[in-house]
Amino acid sequence: MFDFSFGEIGLIAVVALVVLGPERLPKVARTAGALVRRARTSWQSVKDEIERELEAEDLKRSFSEARQAASDLRSEMQRTSSDIEASAREATQFGKIDDPTGPAPAAPAETLAAPTVQSTVTPGDPAEISGVAHAGEPDRGAPDTPR
Repeated sequence: MFDFSFGEIGLIAVVALVVLGPERLPKVARTAGALVRRARTSWQSVKDEIERELEAEDLKRSFSEARQAASDLRSEMQRTSSDIEASAREATQFGKIDDPTGPAPAAPAETLAAPTVQSTVTPGDPAEISGVAHAGEPDRGAPDTPR
């Protein structure tokens, strides 16, 4: 705070001894010490208060920046979501993909029918009577059963 050298302090002490005298000097020294102590305590209190205010301001600034970042992220997510929804609507509108909420498309009739195979079994063949197919031939079941 104040920058006094040892010589300056000694000079002040000699002047105080001459002016105040040996009887009042101890009492004045105690009062001066108490005042200096109070001044230092007050100065330290002011410094601590300023530091707390600066820290609180930094915390508020950090909180504000975090809030702004969260707001930016939220708006970016909403934009992305609306872009995806628009792309999905556009794709379903142009028939690129089926609407997942709509009914399933009906399969064509020809894909449901079983393929027909020409029979090599002749009437009276043991495979026809026993119901067992020859090697390499598919099992067709009863010959007169419509498919």
